[in-house]
This record gives sequence, C-alpha cells and structure tokens, in this order.
Amino acid sequence: MNLYIRYFDKETLVYSADEAIDFLCSIPEIGMNPQLEADIRDYAQSEVFYPKRYKVRPRVYFIIIKTEAATMLDFKQKKALRTNAAPQANDRREGVMPSVTRLNEERHGWYEGSLDFKRVVMVPTTGKHEYRDTHFVARCKALSGIDCYNRIVEHLRDRVDSRSQFPSAKGKNFKFKYLGMWK
Repeated sequence: MNLYIRYFDKETLVYSADEAIDFLCSIPEIGMNPQLEADIRDYAQSEVFYPKRYKVRPRVYFIIIKTEAATMLDFKQKKALRTNAAPQANDRREGVMPSVTRLNEERHGWYEGSLDFKRVVMVPTTGKHEYRDTHFVARCKALSGIDCYNRIVEHLRDRVDSRSQFPSAKGKNFKFKYLGMWK
C-alpha cells in the first residue's frame, strides 16, 4: 500500500512509512517527533483505509491517504480506486434498502413517524423566546414515508410558532415505520 501526502502545495506519493517520514522531516513547519513518527507507522501498517489528517497548528493540517496507485499520475486520475474489501458487510445489508429509497416507496397504509425538531417557545420568566429540542411521534394514514413526513409537518405548522425549524425528511431526525394496510 502506498501513501499520498499533502501539505499545502507540497505533495508526494511514497511507497513506505520510512519514505513518508523522510518527506515530512524535510518540511520544518511540521516538527516531526517520535509520537508522530510512531502514529504514521501504525497508520501505514493498519487495515484502516480512510484518510488521516494531522494538526500542525490551529487550522493547519497535513493529510495522508492510503492508495494502491503506483504513480502520482495514477493517483491524480483516480485509476487505483479501492474496491470494497469487505463483501461480508454487504451481504448482511443486502436486504436493507437505504432510507431515502424507502422514503419514496409507495405502500398505502398506517405509518408511525417520529420527528425531532427545534420548537420556538416563550420563557415565562423573561418573556423571551428560545428554541427547544422537541420529539414528536404520530400515527397517520399515508401513501409513503415522505407522505407521512409531510402530514406530520403540516399538522405541526398549524400548532407551533412559525419560527420553529423542521428537519429534512432525508435526515437522521425523521424516522418512520410502516404499520400495515388500512381497513
């Protein structure tokens, strides 16, 4: 596994942790120390494939990316994209649809939707307004998950302050469950 390293306009593709450390030592601002050296060696030997960034000073980082690219040109042209090395993880999730796909799937019936939103309420002691995290759960007849979301938000818009903030239906703050057909 090769390592791509970038610090501002200085970049390189190296073939070992020793070469990476030599490159970083050539940049005085980075300040190579034994802990950083050990961490880079651990990252190079680990099975982790996500990019890693290291802080040089506040809001200044250098990045290391593991790649199978043999040359810098291959890396830049993304010719060595990593294939999914864990098919077992995909096998487990084979029957699970992404929530965005499930959101638009039409299944007429009862749904239970839960929504976490920012509700504007007045503080009685000060007379000022503030946002409060509010959890709301409702069961409704709907045609799909997105229809369930729309019905819940319509219901709440008539009953809460107009400055309240509702999350996206695609986000983590809206969940729904199909309960079954209506009679």
